Amino acid sequence: MKLPVIDSNGSQLREIDAADDVFAIEPNAGVVHQAYVMHMANRRAGSAHTLRRGEVAGSSGKTRRQKGLGRSRQGSIRAPHRVGGGSAKGPKPRSFAKRMPRQMRRLAIRSALSNHAGGGTLSVVDGIIPGEAKTRNVKASLDALGADRRVLLVSGEHDEALQRAARNLDFVTVMPAANLNVVDLVNAHRLVMTEDAVRVAESLWGGEHQRPARGGVAKEAS
Repeated sequence: MKLPVIDSNGSQLREIDAADDVFAIEPNAGVVHQAYVMHMANRRAGSAHTLRRGEVAGSSGKTRRQKGLGRSRQGSIRAPHRVGGGSAKGPKPRSFAKRMPRQMRRLAIRSALSNHAGGGTLSVVDGIIPGEAKTRNVKASLDALGADRRVLLVSGEHDEALQRAARNLDFVTVMPAANLNVVDLVNAHRLVMTEDAVRVAESLWGGEHQRPARGGVAKEAS
């Protein structure tokens, strides 16, 4: 497919050919949803911890005898219904991690990229920062593109200057193309990529990388 390349003022400079198998596939909403849930689950710390009745401090003996007093039956002061007692079914540290096949994870990335490309929310720029790497320059470029809500800026490689220039803009997220993930792609209202980032995305998720290699290293024919 053809993607227009624009400058920092929003004027079209030229068009580039982008791989159809990365930017022009039919988005698979089900796989994108599964990948989104997996990423969010993997971010959970799972560190909540409560004490059970066997772990809280206190005597384990009965507080009073069972019969003869006309009062309720009571056991240890560490029972869950007591103030200061243990938790009956409280949380314990656990892992919420989920896994997906690699082929599905790659399909989710391609689906999210194709959704932006097909929906007109993908902009390929010749240069994100015109001149000096300053926050005001990044803001001016985004204003020219009409990007003012949850912008994802993607560079070909890690760009420390771009990171510093955009970190004071709370609606902007900056990352290299190799770190693209479904959560940031789905949450972004606008996706702004450099031409280098487009090529990196094609090399990572297009062509022969659409499917994982099977059977290990092929043996040479005798």
